Amino acid sequence: MDAATVIGCFRDRSILITGSTGFLGKLLVEKILRVQPDVRKLYLLVRSPDAASAQHRVLTEVVGTELFDVLRRRHGADFNSLIKDKIFPLAGDIVYENCALPSSTIEQISKEIDVIVSVAATTSFYERYDVALASNALGVAHVCHLANKCGNLKMLLHVSTAFVAGDQEGLLMEKPFKPGESLRKGYNLDVQAEIKLVENFKSTLRVQSSSDKLEKKKMKELGLKRARHFGWPNVYSLTKALGEMLLGNLGRDLPVVIVRPSIILSTFQDSMSGWIEGTRTIDMLYVAYNDQKLPCFIADHNVISDMIPGDMVINSMMVAMAIHWDQHRAQAIYHVTSGHRNPLNYSITEESLYEYFRANPRVSNGGRIVKNKRVLLFKKYTHFHLYMILRYKIALEMLHVMSVFGGSFSKSYNKLNRGYNFLMLVAKLYAPYVFFKGCFDDTNMRKLWVATTTDKLNEDSMFDCDPACINWSSYLVNTHIPAVMVNSRNAT
Repeated sequence: MDAATVIGCFRDRSILITGSTGFLGKLLVEKILRVQPDVRKLYLLVRSPDAASAQHRVLTEVVGTELFDVLRRRHGADFNSLIKDKIFPLAGDIVYENCALPSSTIEQISKEIDVIVSVAATTSFYERYDVALASNALGVAHVCHLANKCGNLKMLLHVSTAFVAGDQEGLLMEKPFKPGESLRKGYNLDVQAEIKLVENFKSTLRVQSSSDKLEKKKMKELGLKRARHFGWPNVYSLTKALGEMLLGNLGRDLPVVIVRPSIILSTFQDSMSGWIEGTRTIDMLYVAYNDQKLPCFIADHNVISDMIPGDMVINSMMVAMAIHWDQHRAQAIYHVTSGHRNPLNYSITEESLYEYFRANPRVSNGGRIVKNKRVLLFKKYTHFHLYMILRYKIALEMLHVMSVFGGSFSKSYNKLNRGYNFLMLVAKLYAPYVFFKGCFDDTNMRKLWVATTTDKLNEDSMFDCDPACINWSSYLVNTHIPAVMVNSRNAT
Protein backbone atom coordinates (compact mmCIF):
# COMPACT_ATOMS: atom_id res chain seq x y z
CA MET A 1 0.00 0.00 0.00
CA ASP A 2 1.48 3.32 -1.04
CA ALA A 3 0.73 6.86 0.13
CA ALA A 4 -1.53 7.50 -2.86
CA THR A 5 -3.76 4.57 -1.86
CA VAL A 6 -4.13 5.87 1.70
CA ILE A 7 -4.84 9.39 0.45
CA GLY A 8 -7.33 8.08 -2.09
CA CYS A 9 -9.46 6.48 0.62
CA PHE A 10 -10.41 9.94 1.89
CA ARG A 11 -11.33 11.45 -1.47
CA ASP A 12 -14.99 12.47 -1.69
CA ARG A 13 -15.72 10.98 1.76
CA SER A 14 -17.73 12.44 4.63
CA ILE A 15 -16.20 11.89 8.05
CA LEU A 16 -17.61 12.66 11.49
CA ILE A 17 -14.96 13.37 14.14
CA THR A 18 -15.60 13.72 17.86
CA GLY A 19 -13.01 15.43 20.05
CA SER A 20 -11.73 17.70 17.27
CA THR A 21 -10.88 20.47 19.76
CA GLY A 22 -8.46 18.14 21.55
CA PHE A 23 -4.83 17.40 20.71
CA LEU A 24 -5.32 14.28 18.56
CA GLY A 25 -8.51 15.62 17.02
CA LYS A 26 -6.78 18.74 15.71
CA LEU A 27 -3.93 16.67 14.31
CA LEU A 28 -6.37 14.44 12.45
CA VAL A 29 -8.41 17.28 10.96
CA GLU A 30 -5.27 19.09 9.79
CA LYS A 31 -3.70 15.96 8.32
CA ILE A 32 -6.78 14.97 6.33
CA LEU A 33 -7.15 18.46 4.86
CA ARG A 34 -3.44 18.68 4.08
CA VAL A 35 -3.07 15.36 2.28
CA GLN A 36 -6.57 15.13 0.81
CA PRO A 37 -8.21 18.53 0.21
CA ASP A 38 -10.78 16.70 -1.93
CA VAL A 39 -12.40 15.13 1.13
CA ARG A 40 -16.12 15.84 0.84
CA LYS A 41 -17.01 16.96 4.37
CA LEU A 42 -15.53 16.87 7.86
CA TYR A 43 -18.33 16.99 10.41
CA LEU A 44 -16.83 18.11 13.72
CA LEU A 45 -18.99 17.35 16.75
CA VAL A 46 -18.20 20.13 19.24
CA ARG A 47 -19.48 20.60 22.77
CA SER A 48 -21.49 23.80 22.32
CA PRO A 49 -25.01 25.05 23.08
CA ASP A 50 -25.71 26.21 19.51
CA ALA A 51 -24.38 26.33 15.96
CA ALA A 52 -22.80 29.77 16.31
CA SER A 53 -20.74 28.82 19.35
CA ALA A 54 -19.73 25.53 17.70
CA GLN A 55 -18.53 27.47 14.67
CA HIS A 56 -16.61 29.88 16.91
CA ARG A 57 -14.91 27.05 18.79
CA VAL A 58 -13.78 25.38 15.57
CA LEU A 59 -12.44 28.60 14.09
CA THR A 60 -10.56 29.62 17.24
CA GLU A 61 -9.58 26.35 18.94
CA VAL A 62 -8.96 24.19 15.88
CA VAL A 63 -8.37 26.08 12.66
CA GLY A 64 -6.96 29.11 14.47
CA THR A 65 -3.99 27.23 15.94
CA GLU A 66 -0.46 27.33 14.56
CA LEU A 67 -0.84 23.69 13.57
CA PHE A 68 -2.76 24.91 10.50
CA ASP A 69 0.00 27.34 9.41
CA VAL A 70 1.26 24.90 6.78
CA LEU A 71 -2.21 24.77 5.24
CA ARG A 72 -2.51 28.55 5.43
CA ARG A 73 0.72 29.03 3.53
CA ARG A 74 -0.15 26.36 0.98
CA HIS A 75 -3.62 27.70 0.16
CA GLY A 76 -2.97 31.39 0.76
CA ALA A 77 -6.05 33.49 0.03
CA ASP A 78 -8.09 30.32 -0.59
CA PHE A 79 -7.54 28.95 2.93
CA ASN A 80 -10.78 30.36 4.37
CA SER A 81 -12.74 29.01 1.42
CA LEU A 82 -11.24 25.56 1.96
CA ILE A 83 -12.29 25.60 5.61
CA LYS A 84 -15.77 26.83 4.79
CA ASP A 85 -16.28 24.22 2.07
CA LYS A 86 -14.91 21.23 3.99
CA ILE A 87 -15.51 21.73 7.73
CA PHE A 88 -19.03 21.57 9.16
CA PRO A 89 -19.28 22.09 12.93
CA LEU A 90 -22.08 20.30 14.78
CA ALA A 91 -23.20 21.57 18.17
CA GLY A 92 -23.55 18.50 20.37
CA ASP A 93 -22.07 16.44 23.19
CA ILE A 94 -21.31 12.72 23.33
CA VAL A 95 -22.40 12.46 26.98
CA TYR A 96 -26.06 12.78 25.87
CA GLU A 97 -28.28 10.47 23.84
CA ASN A 98 -27.95 10.99 20.11
CA CYS A 99 -24.88 13.07 21.00
CA ALA A 100 -27.33 15.93 21.70
CA LEU A 101 -28.01 16.29 17.95
CA PRO A 102 -31.53 17.14 16.74
CA SER A 103 -33.32 14.40 14.81
CA SER A 104 -33.32 16.48 11.62
CA THR A 105 -29.52 16.73 11.72
CA ILE A 106 -29.15 13.00 12.37
CA GLU A 107 -31.46 12.21 9.48
CA GLN A 108 -29.35 14.38 7.18
CA ILE A 109 -25.84 13.27 8.16
CA SER A 110 -26.74 9.57 8.57
CA LYS A 111 -27.15 9.39 4.78
CA GLU A 112 -23.77 11.02 4.13
CA ILE A 113 -21.30 9.76 6.72
CA ASP A 114 -18.76 7.20 5.55
CA VAL A 115 -16.57 7.12 8.67
CA ILE A 116 -16.93 8.05 12.32
CA VAL A 117 -13.73 8.71 14.27
CA SER A 118 -14.37 8.66 18.01
CA VAL A 119 -11.60 10.64 19.71
CA ALA A 120 -13.46 12.60 22.41
CA ALA A 121 -12.54 11.60 25.96
CA THR A 122 -11.47 12.96 29.30
CA THR A 123 -7.86 11.90 29.87
CA SER A 124 -7.21 12.94 33.46
CA PHE A 125 -5.95 10.18 35.76
CA TYR A 126 -7.79 11.88 38.64
CA GLU A 127 -11.10 12.85 37.07
CA ARG A 128 -14.47 12.83 38.78
CA TYR A 129 -15.99 9.39 38.42
CA ASP A 130 -19.30 10.70 37.09
CA VAL A 131 -17.54 12.84 34.46
CA ALA A 132 -15.21 10.03 33.34
CA LEU A 133 -18.07 7.53 33.09
CA ALA A 134 -20.20 9.95 31.06
CA SER A 135 -17.43 10.78 28.59
CA ASN A 136 -15.33 7.63 28.27
CA ALA A 137 -18.01 4.99 28.68
CA LEU A 138 -21.52 6.33 27.98
CA GLY A 139 -20.07 8.65 25.32
CA VAL A 140 -18.89 5.60 23.38
CA ALA A 141 -22.37 4.07 23.66
CA HIS A 142 -23.97 7.22 22.28
CA VAL A 143 -21.52 7.33 19.36
CA CYS A 144 -22.31 3.65 18.66
CA HIS A 145 -26.04 4.38 18.57
CA LEU A 146 -25.38 7.18 16.09
CA ALA A 147 -23.15 4.91 13.99
CA ASN A 148 -25.88 2.28 13.80
CA LYS A 149 -28.14 4.87 12.18
CA CYS A 150 -25.63 5.58 9.40
CA GLY A 151 -26.64 3.30 6.52
CA ASN A 152 -23.51 3.90 4.45
CA LEU A 153 -20.97 3.66 7.25
CA LYS A 154 -17.71 2.06 6.16
CA MET A 155 -15.96 2.23 9.54
CA LEU A 156 -16.13 3.32 13.16
CA LEU A 157 -12.62 4.03 14.42
CA HIS A 158 -12.34 4.41 18.18
CA VAL A 159 -9.31 5.84 19.99
CA SER A 160 -8.73 4.08 23.30
CA THR A 161 -5.48 3.66 25.26
CA ALA A 162 -2.98 0.83 25.57
CA PHE A 163 -3.25 1.24 29.33
CA VAL A 164 -6.69 -0.35 29.42
CA ALA A 165 -4.39 -3.25 30.29
CA GLY A 166 -3.94 -1.70 33.74
CA ASP A 167 -0.73 -2.68 35.48
CA GLN A 168 -0.59 -6.29 34.23
CA GLU A 169 2.80 -7.84 33.60
CA GLY A 170 4.16 -9.75 30.62
CA LEU A 171 3.07 -9.58 26.99
CA LEU A 172 -0.24 -7.71 26.62
CA MET A 173 -2.16 -8.80 23.53
CA GLU A 174 -4.12 -6.79 20.98
CA LYS A 175 -7.41 -8.40 21.94
CA PRO A 176 -10.87 -7.10 22.90
CA PHE A 177 -12.40 -7.13 26.36
CA LYS A 178 -15.19 -9.52 27.18
CA PRO A 179 -18.41 -7.95 28.54
CA GLY A 180 -18.07 -7.41 32.29
CA GLU A 181 -14.40 -8.46 32.27
CA SER A 182 -12.42 -7.17 35.23
CA LEU A 183 -8.68 -7.18 35.75
CA ARG A 184 -9.29 -8.43 39.26
CA LYS A 185 -10.26 -12.08 39.34
CA GLY A 186 -13.68 -12.88 40.72
CA TYR A 187 -15.12 -9.41 40.08
CA ASN A 188 -17.67 -8.54 37.40
CA LEU A 189 -17.73 -5.04 35.93
CA ASP A 190 -21.24 -3.74 35.21
CA VAL A 191 -21.42 -0.23 33.77
CA GLN A 192 -25.08 0.20 34.74
CA ALA A 193 -24.29 -0.77 38.32
CA GLU A 194 -21.47 1.78 38.37
CA ILE A 195 -23.78 4.50 37.05
CA LYS A 196 -26.33 3.65 39.74
CA LEU A 197 -23.58 3.71 42.37
CA VAL A 198 -22.56 7.19 41.25
CA GLU A 199 -26.12 8.47 41.36
CA ASN A 200 -26.68 7.14 44.88
CA PHE A 201 -23.32 8.45 46.04
CA LYS A 202 -24.08 11.94 44.75
CA SER A 203 -27.54 11.93 46.31
CA THR A 204 -26.08 11.01 49.69
CA LEU A 205 -23.42 13.72 49.39
CA ARG A 206 -25.99 16.39 48.56
CA VAL A 207 -28.06 15.48 51.59
CA GLN A 208 -24.99 15.80 53.80
CA SER A 209 -23.52 18.92 52.19
CA SER A 210 -24.29 21.43 49.44
CA SER A 211 -20.61 22.13 48.77
CA ASP A 212 -19.63 21.69 45.11
CA LYS A 213 -15.98 21.59 46.16
CA LEU A 214 -16.62 18.65 48.49
CA GLU A 215 -18.63 16.80 45.85
CA LYS A 216 -15.81 17.22 43.33
CA LYS A 217 -13.24 15.91 45.82
CA LYS A 218 -15.37 12.93 46.83
CA MET A 219 -16.23 12.02 43.25
CA LYS A 220 -12.53 11.99 42.35
CA GLU A 221 -11.78 9.78 45.34
CA LEU A 222 -14.64 7.44 44.37
CA GLY A 223 -13.27 7.10 40.83
CA LEU A 224 -9.82 6.13 42.07
CA LYS A 225 -11.34 3.73 44.61
CA ARG A 226 -13.56 1.97 42.07
CA ALA A 227 -10.74 1.72 39.54
CA ARG A 228 -8.49 -0.02 42.02
CA HIS A 229 -11.36 -2.17 43.25
CA PHE A 230 -11.59 -3.70 39.76
CA GLY A 231 -7.84 -3.83 39.14
CA TRP A 232 -7.14 -0.64 37.15
CA PRO A 233 -4.68 2.02 38.37
CA ASN A 234 -6.90 5.05 37.75
CA VAL A 235 -10.31 6.23 36.63
CA TYR A 236 -9.09 6.99 33.10
CA SER A 237 -7.94 3.46 32.27
CA LEU A 238 -11.03 1.94 33.96
CA THR A 239 -13.55 4.03 32.03
CA LYS A 240 -11.72 3.61 28.73
CA ALA A 241 -11.92 -0.16 29.26
CA LEU A 242 -15.64 0.20 29.96
CA GLY A 243 -15.97 2.15 26.72
CA GLU A 244 -14.33 -0.69 24.79
CA MET A 245 -16.72 -3.19 26.37
CA LEU A 246 -19.73 -1.11 25.35
CA LEU A 247 -18.29 -0.75 21.86
CA GLY A 248 -17.87 -4.52 21.60
CA ASN A 249 -21.53 -5.02 22.50
CA LEU A 250 -23.28 -2.13 20.78
CA GLY A 251 -20.96 -2.07 17.77
CA ARG A 252 -20.96 -5.80 17.05
CA ASP A 253 -22.72 -5.24 13.70
CA LEU A 254 -20.39 -2.38 12.73
CA PRO A 255 -16.97 -2.40 11.05
CA VAL A 256 -14.92 -1.34 14.07
CA VAL A 257 -11.23 -0.49 14.44
CA ILE A 258 -9.78 0.29 17.89
CA VAL A 259 -6.51 2.18 18.16
CA ARG A 260 -4.74 1.97 21.53
CA PRO A 261 -1.90 4.49 21.82
CA SER A 262 0.45 4.46 24.80
CA ILE A 263 1.61 7.78 26.33
CA ILE A 264 1.20 10.37 23.57
CA LEU A 265 3.94 12.97 23.08
CA SER A 266 4.41 16.00 20.82
CA THR A 267 4.69 15.54 17.07
CA PHE A 268 7.86 13.94 15.77
CA GLN A 269 7.93 15.67 12.38
CA ASP A 270 4.51 16.06 10.72
CA SER A 271 3.33 18.68 9.91
CA MET A 272 5.85 20.34 12.21
CA SER A 273 8.07 18.83 14.87
CA GLY A 274 7.32 19.48 18.51
CA TRP A 275 3.71 20.64 18.24
CA ILE A 276 1.77 20.03 21.42
CA GLU A 277 -1.15 21.39 23.39
CA GLY A 278 -1.89 21.00 27.07
CA THR A 279 0.26 19.32 29.72
CA ARG A 280 0.08 15.67 28.76
CA THR A 281 0.72 12.85 31.25
CA ILE A 282 4.47 12.66 31.88
CA ASP A 283 4.95 16.26 30.71
CA MET A 284 3.61 17.46 34.02
CA LEU A 285 6.73 16.02 35.66
CA TYR A 286 8.99 18.08 33.37
CA VAL A 287 7.11 21.25 34.29
CA ALA A 288 7.13 20.41 38.00
CA TYR A 289 10.89 19.77 37.86
CA ASN A 290 11.53 23.12 36.20
CA ASP A 291 9.33 24.83 38.81
CA GLN A 292 11.36 23.09 41.56
CA LYS A 293 8.29 21.27 42.83
CA LEU A 294 9.77 17.80 42.33
CA PRO A 295 12.62 17.28 44.83
CA CYS A 296 11.94 13.54 45.01
CA PHE A 297 10.03 10.92 43.07
CA ILE A 298 9.75 7.22 42.30
CA ALA A 299 11.26 5.43 39.31
CA ASP A 300 12.89 2.22 38.20
CA HIS A 301 15.55 3.02 35.60
CA ASN A 302 15.11 -0.37 33.94
CA VAL A 303 11.37 -0.04 33.35
CA ILE A 304 10.26 0.69 29.79
CA SER A 305 8.43 3.99 29.42
CA ASP A 306 6.17 3.34 26.45
CA MET A 307 5.58 6.57 24.54
CA ILE A 308 4.61 7.52 21.00
CA PRO A 309 4.60 10.88 19.15
CA GLY A 310 1.18 12.28 18.27
CA ASP A 311 1.73 12.39 14.51
CA MET A 312 2.57 8.68 14.47
CA VAL A 313 -0.75 7.98 16.18
CA ILE A 314 -2.57 9.93 13.47
CA ASN A 315 -0.63 8.13 10.72
CA SER A 316 -1.56 4.79 12.29
CA MET A 317 -5.23 5.78 12.37
CA MET A 318 -5.29 6.83 8.72
CA VAL A 319 -3.43 3.76 7.46
CA ALA A 320 -5.67 1.50 9.57
CA MET A 321 -8.70 3.16 7.98
CA ALA A 322 -7.29 2.51 4.52
CA ILE A 323 -6.50 -1.15 5.30
CA HIS A 324 -9.90 -1.91 6.81
CA TRP A 325 -12.01 0.22 4.52
CA ASP A 326 -15.51 -1.28 4.25
CA GLN A 327 -14.45 -4.61 5.73
CA HIS A 328 -17.34 -6.19 7.60
CA ARG A 329 -15.43 -8.19 10.17
CA ALA A 330 -14.81 -8.45 13.90
CA GLN A 331 -13.00 -5.69 15.74
CA ALA A 332 -9.44 -4.95 14.68
CA ILE A 333 -7.22 -3.65 17.49
CA TYR A 334 -3.88 -1.89 17.16
CA HIS A 335 -1.41 -1.12 19.93
CA VAL A 336 0.18 2.12 18.74
CA THR A 337 3.18 1.76 21.01
CA SER A 338 6.98 1.73 20.97
CA GLY A 339 8.09 -0.59 23.78
CA HIS A 340 8.55 -3.69 21.63
CA ARG A 341 10.00 -1.98 18.59
CA ASN A 342 12.14 0.79 20.09
CA PRO A 343 12.15 0.58 23.91
CA LEU A 344 12.72 3.72 25.95
CA ASN A 345 13.63 3.16 29.59
CA TYR A 346 13.40 5.69 32.38
CA SER A 347 17.16 6.11 32.62
CA ILE A 348 17.16 7.69 29.14
CA THR A 349 14.17 9.84 30.05
CA GLU A 350 15.87 11.03 33.23
CA GLU A 351 19.19 11.82 31.57
CA SER A 352 17.42 13.65 28.74
CA LEU A 353 15.64 15.78 31.32
CA TYR A 354 18.91 16.75 33.04
CA GLU A 355 20.69 17.33 29.73
CA TYR A 356 18.00 19.75 28.56
CA PHE A 357 17.89 21.75 31.79
CA ARG A 358 21.68 21.90 32.04
CA ALA A 359 21.71 23.59 28.66
CA ASN A 360 18.57 25.62 29.37
CA PRO A 361 18.61 26.50 33.08
CA ARG A 362 15.80 28.37 34.74
CA VAL A 363 16.27 32.13 35.08
CA SER A 364 14.79 33.97 38.08
CA ASN A 365 12.84 37.21 37.76
CA GLY A 366 16.02 39.04 38.72
CA GLY A 367 17.96 37.45 35.87
CA ARG A 368 19.86 34.98 38.06
CA ILE A 369 20.45 31.49 36.69
CA VAL A 370 18.85 28.85 38.90
CA LYS A 371 20.52 25.44 38.67
CA ASN A 372 18.10 22.57 39.01
CA LYS A 373 19.12 19.82 41.36
CA ARG A 374 18.80 16.15 40.51
CA VAL A 375 15.62 14.53 41.71
CA LEU A 376 16.06 12.09 44.59
CA LEU A 377 14.65 8.86 43.12
CA PHE A 378 13.35 5.81 44.96
CA LYS A 379 13.06 2.42 43.31
CA LYS A 380 10.36 1.31 45.74
CA TYR A 381 7.21 3.15 46.73
CA THR A 382 7.61 2.06 50.37
CA HIS A 383 11.00 3.76 50.54
CA PHE A 384 9.55 6.91 49.01
CA HIS A 385 6.70 6.89 51.52
CA LEU A 386 9.11 6.49 54.45
CA TYR A 387 11.21 9.41 53.17
CA MET A 388 8.09 11.58 52.88
CA ILE A 389 7.27 10.87 56.52
CA LEU A 390 10.77 11.75 57.70
CA ARG A 391 11.23 14.74 55.38
CA TYR A 392 7.74 16.26 55.44
CA LYS A 393 5.29 14.67 57.87
CA ILE A 394 7.33 15.22 61.03
CA ALA A 395 8.06 18.82 60.07
CA LEU A 396 4.37 19.36 59.30
CA GLU A 397 3.34 18.11 62.72
CA MET A 398 5.77 20.50 64.37
CA LEU A 399 4.65 23.44 62.24
CA HIS A 400 1.02 22.57 62.91
CA VAL A 401 1.64 22.93 66.63
CA MET A 402 3.51 26.21 66.12
CA SER A 403 0.91 27.58 63.69
CA VAL A 404 -1.35 28.51 66.63
CA PHE A 405 1.00 31.48 66.98
CA GLY A 406 0.12 32.47 63.38
CA GLY A 407 2.39 34.55 61.18
CA SER A 408 5.33 32.83 59.51
CA PHE A 409 4.62 29.45 61.15
CA SER A 410 1.17 29.30 59.56
CA LYS A 411 2.52 30.31 56.13
CA SER A 412 5.34 27.78 56.35
CA TYR A 413 2.91 25.04 57.29
CA ASN A 414 0.57 25.81 54.36
CA LYS A 415 3.46 25.92 51.87
CA LEU A 416 5.02 22.66 53.08
CA ASN A 417 1.62 20.96 53.22
CA ARG A 418 0.86 21.90 49.61
CA GLY A 419 4.20 20.45 48.51
CA TYR A 420 3.62 17.27 50.52
CA ASN A 421 0.10 16.72 49.15
CA PHE A 422 1.28 17.37 45.58
CA LEU A 423 4.11 14.84 45.77
CA MET A 424 1.97 12.17 47.42
CA LEU A 425 -0.85 12.53 44.88
CA VAL A 426 1.50 12.51 41.88
CA ALA A 427 3.35 9.47 43.22
CA LYS A 428 0.06 7.64 43.80
CA LEU A 429 -1.18 8.36 40.27
CA TYR A 430 2.10 7.68 38.46
CA ALA A 431 3.36 4.66 40.41
CA PRO A 432 1.56 2.16 38.13
CA TYR A 433 3.36 3.66 35.13
CA VAL A 434 6.88 4.15 36.47
CA PHE A 435 6.83 0.55 37.75
CA PHE A 436 4.95 -0.84 34.73
CA LYS A 437 6.21 -4.36 33.90
CA GLY A 438 4.02 -5.08 30.89
CA CYS A 439 4.96 -5.01 27.21
CA PHE A 440 2.38 -4.30 24.53
CA ASP A 441 2.15 -6.88 21.76
CA ASP A 442 2.39 -5.22 18.34
CA THR A 443 1.54 -8.07 15.97
CA ASN A 444 -1.27 -6.16 14.26
CA MET A 445 0.62 -2.89 14.38
CA ARG A 446 3.51 -4.40 12.44
CA LYS A 447 1.21 -4.64 9.41
CA LEU A 448 0.89 -0.87 9.48
CA TRP A 449 4.66 -0.45 9.85
CA VAL A 450 5.24 -2.67 6.84
CA ALA A 451 2.65 -0.73 4.86
CA THR A 452 4.31 2.60 5.64
CA THR A 453 8.01 1.76 5.36
CA THR A 454 8.22 0.23 1.88
CA ASP A 455 9.92 2.00 -0.99
CA LYS A 456 6.50 2.65 -2.49
CA LEU A 457 5.85 5.39 0.05
CA ASN A 458 7.41 8.68 -0.84
CA GLU A 459 6.91 12.35 0.03
CA ASP A 460 9.02 12.02 3.20
CA SER A 461 7.02 9.00 4.40
CA MET A 462 3.93 11.04 5.12
CA PHE A 463 2.25 8.11 6.87
CA ASP A 464 5.25 6.74 8.76
CA CYS A 465 4.14 5.15 12.04
CA ASP A 466 7.17 2.97 12.79
CA PRO A 467 8.82 4.17 16.05
CA ALA A 468 12.09 2.45 15.10
CA CYS A 469 13.21 5.67 13.42
CA ILE A 470 13.11 7.65 16.69
CA ASN A 471 16.36 8.52 18.46
CA TRP A 472 14.76 8.98 21.86
CA SER A 473 17.52 11.06 23.46
CA SER A 474 17.66 13.47 20.54
CA TYR A 475 13.88 13.72 20.26
CA LEU A 476 13.35 14.36 23.97
CA VAL A 477 16.16 16.91 24.36
CA ASN A 478 15.77 18.77 21.08
CA THR A 479 12.06 18.47 20.35
CA HIS A 480 9.70 17.24 23.03
CA ILE A 481 10.93 18.82 26.28
CA PRO A 482 11.45 22.27 24.63
CA ALA A 483 7.90 22.01 23.23
CA VAL A 484 6.52 21.17 26.67
CA MET A 485 8.27 24.13 28.28
CA VAL A 486 7.13 26.60 25.63
CA ASN A 487 3.59 25.26 25.90
CA SER A 488 3.60 25.56 29.71
CA ARG A 489 4.85 29.18 29.51
CA ASN A 490 2.15 30.05 26.98
CA ALA A 491 -0.51 28.51 29.24
CA THR A 492 0.41 30.70 32.23
